[in-house]
Amino acid sequence: MTQGDGARDEQRPGVQPAAGFHPRGSGGKKRKGRKGGGAEESMVPDADFKSYYGRPVLKPPVWEWMVPAYLLTGGLSAGAALIAVGADVTERPALCRSCRIGSFGALLASSYLLIGDLGRPLRFHHMMRVAKPTSPMSMGTWILMSYGPGCSLAGMAELLPKTWRTRGTIGGIVKWTARVSGISAAVIAPALASYTAVLLADTAVPAWHEAYREMPFVFTGSAAASGAGLAMVCAPVSEAGPARRLAVVGAAIEIAAAHRIDHKPTFETTTYTHGEPHKLRQISEYLTIGGALAAVTLARRSRIAAVLGGLALLAGSGFQRFGTFEAGVESTKDPIYVVKPQRERLDARRREQAEREQG
Repeated sequence: MTQGDGARDEQRPGVQPAAGFHPRGSGGKKRKGRKGGGAEESMVPDADFKSYYGRPVLKPPVWEWMVPAYLLTGGLSAGAALIAVGADVTERPALCRSCRIGSFGALLASSYLLIGDLGRPLRFHHMMRVAKPTSPMSMGTWILMSYGPGCSLAGMAELLPKTWRTRGTIGGIVKWTARVSGISAAVIAPALASYTAVLLADTAVPAWHEAYREMPFVFTGSAAASGAGLAMVCAPVSEAGPARRLAVVGAAIEIAAAHRIDHKPTFETTTYTHGEPHKLRQISEYLTIGGALAAVTLARRSRIAAVLGGLALLAGSGFQRFGTFEAGVESTKDPIYVVKPQRERLDARRREQAEREQG
């Protein structure tokens, strides 16, 4: 590893610059003489994968609760923006208005959480200096900047007085502006819903990196389910039909992708199936399934059931994001999630090389 490589690794979440790996207890046995019975005494403790010279192999992510909350609100905004466009095209004004305002509010919350976690707002501004296609963080910055204006204009148009939105020339201009802005936001919404999964998977955190195939589907399905949940809570039952159908589709995608992560044969993803991450994701699954079942049954006629089902979907999406976040953090605390897969890959390469030499 060159000095430049080490500097780059230091900047990546979850990476700690390291010299050569020397696990504790990997050698150094001292033989006793014959008079001592010929027994061997270990000079160092047996390897227990608890430290790397007293430190973890990887640095745990410095991100706090603001990051999983940002993942939730960003996905919620994207999901609501998609529903708003469909409601606008199919002449469902109450559903359209509630989703536009909800999407705008979630975007404001998401922006606050993101900039707040950075510590200094200028750090976000500095990300706009370049556009680097190979950097998920750079692309995510530009996705947010492209999505924000359309979502904001559509949401603010719905907050104007009703007479401004519905009457005369001003009303026509406001309606046209809101429709064009909403469409522009909806075009970018799928990228907003999924890029955060790519951002996490691009780090060296074992549990996130190993789930890079499934995590975008988890986050996109969760975004759709949460957006639909918001619509079920805020819109009348008579107009919320498309949202209820999207809730079922989003919940199915989220749960199916989450199960694929749980059943992957790789060791790194075992953090998803036990401990605190497993509890959070299990709660998420129960809430999401309950919300989806309500959407196809009682929520079609009962306003109370629609609200409860929508809240369950929103809460399920939140537990999913926090559970995924905690799974990644847990995989950085124990060096075995780094050391064991590395050894398995090394052994596999050695076996392949031996087979080629024999063949």
